[in-house]
Amino acid sequence: MVTEKAAGLKPTVKPEEPISLDKVPKITAESITEHREEVLSGARKFIYPLQHSKHRVVVITSLITAVALIAFAVYSSLALYKLYHYNSFLYRVTQVIPFPIAKSGSAFIEYENYLFELRRYIHYYQTQQQNKFGGQAQIDTYRKQALDKVINNALIKQLAKQNDVSVSDKEVDGRIAIVRDQNRLGANNKVFADVLRDYWGWSVADFKRDLKNQMLAQKVEAKLDSQAQAQAAAIFKRLQEGADFAAVAKDNSADPAAKDNGGDYGFAITKSNPNVPPEAINELFKLAPGTYSAPFLASRLDVNHPDTLEIVRSLTNDGTTVTGQHISINLKDISVYTEELKKKQPVRNYVRF
Repeated sequence: MVTEKAAGLKPTVKPEEPISLDKVPKITAESITEHREEVLSGARKFIYPLQHSKHRVVVITSLITAVALIAFAVYSSLALYKLYHYNSFLYRVTQVIPFPIAKSGSAFIEYENYLFELRRYIHYYQTQQQNKFGGQAQIDTYRKQALDKVINNALIKQLAKQNDVSVSDKEVDGRIAIVRDQNRLGANNKVFADVLRDYWGWSVADFKRDLKNQMLAQKVEAKLDSQAQAQAAAIFKRLQEGADFAAVAKDNSADPAAKDNGGDYGFAITKSNPNVPPEAINELFKLAPGTYSAPFLASRLDVNHPDTLEIVRSLTNDGTTVTGQHISINLKDISVYTEELKKKQPVRNYVRF
C-alpha cells in the first residue's frame, strides 16, 4: 500500500476541533465568593509549608540565641566572680553590661570601675617593672587596692550628691591647663598621650576620668570640713583688716617648715617646681608683689601631705620665678567621711580575693 508521503503527496491535515467553552465556569456576582475560595484554597497548599518552615526557622534561631546568651552569661560570671580575669574582652563586656562588684546601701558599684583601676596597676607592673616584684602576691595586692579605691570613689560620689558637690568637665580641663602650663604633663599633647599609654595603658579620656574623681574627693573634703573653712575665713578676714601676713602665718599655718619663717617658702619658685602645689603656683604667678589671695583649695603633693586650704602672698615676681609666703590649713582626709558612711551602710563585696 502506497502512503501519501511515499507518493510525494502532502499529508492531509485534519482541522483542529474548536475549543468548547461549555465546561468553563461562568463567574457571576452570586458565585464570585465561591470561586475566590477555590483559588485561595489552591494557593494555601503552597503557602502553608512555607509558613511552617518560617516558623521553624524562627524557633530554632531563638533557641540558638538563648543558648548562646546563657553560655555567655555563665562564662562571664565565672570569669569575673570565680577566676577574676581582667583581660580586654571582659573589660569591654563590663563597659556594656553593668555587672556589680559590690553594693553600698542601695547603690551598686560596677565591675567596670574596678577593672579600670586594676588594669592600670597591672599594666604598669608588667610593662615598667617586668613582673619582677612579688609575682602573683603583688597582683593580689593590686586587686585589693583597686577594689578599695572604687568603693571609696562610690562613697565619695554618694557624699557629693548628699552635699550638692560636683565637678564639671570645664573644671577638669581648667586643672589640666594649670598643670600643662607648669610643664607637668609633658612637652606636648603627643608626649603626654604616649606617657599615659606606655605607663598606664590609658587614653587622655581615662586620665580625665581619674582626675575628676580626685577633684571630687578634694571638693567633698573642703565642703564637709566646716572647721577648716571657718578657720580660713577668719584668717582671711584678719588679713583684710590689716594684720601682718607673717604674724598670722606664724600663729595659724599648718606647714611646720614655713611656720617659723612667717610662712615664707624659703626658695624661689618656678612654674615647674615640684615642691609647691600647682594651684599655689598658679595663684602666686597671678599676684602682684605685696598682694595676697583669697583662700583656695590646693592638692596634696604626696600621700604624706593632706589637701589644704591655702592663702598665698607674693613677695617678688619677675614672670619666671616668684618668692612668697603662704598659710596652710589642713583638711581632714576624705577617709574620715567615707568610714563614717561605711558604718551607716556596710559595703557588701561580691568577690573574695
